[in-house]
Amino acid sequence: MSDVEAASKILDTMLGHLGITAEIQAQQSEEGPCLQILSSESELIIGKDGDRLDDIQYLVNRILSRQNKDAPRVKIDCEHYRAMREDEMTKEVQEIAKRVKESGQAHQMRPLNAYYRRLVHNALINDDMIVTSSPKSNDRLKRITISRKDTSDPSS
Repeated sequence: MSDVEAASKILDTMLGHLGITAEIQAQQSEEGPCLQILSSESELIIGKDGDRLDDIQYLVNRILSRQNKDAPRVKIDCEHYRAMREDEMTKEVQEIAKRVKESGQAHQMRPLNAYYRRLVHNALINDDMIVTSSPKSNDRLKRITISRKDTSDPSS
């Protein structure tokens, strides 16, 4: 059984114990394997702002890594929620960067988990006028600051 098949079985068992009927489709994304949950109970699976979906993904990956320590990290999505959320986040970040460039005022985003912080950093990585930073801490949720690069500093 492949790692993705094992993850799918773990997810199916988990949803079954929760009394949720769903179809699970394995897909390949840019970040690696993704299991797409299709269910009429998507609101229950996703939770508030995707927090329950994050928890399910965390548990599936923890169980999978116990079975095979070299298993790839599997992304769990439901009714394409993450894909839509990523598109919204990228547009929002581009809009914030535009305002920061125009005003010169730094913008601090709402607290984000590691996945969405990486998405923000990657969305602006090729913008020569913008710099992003996160505080160094072990907190699960952190605020990214988006600011204009100091063009007078040759090291930036």
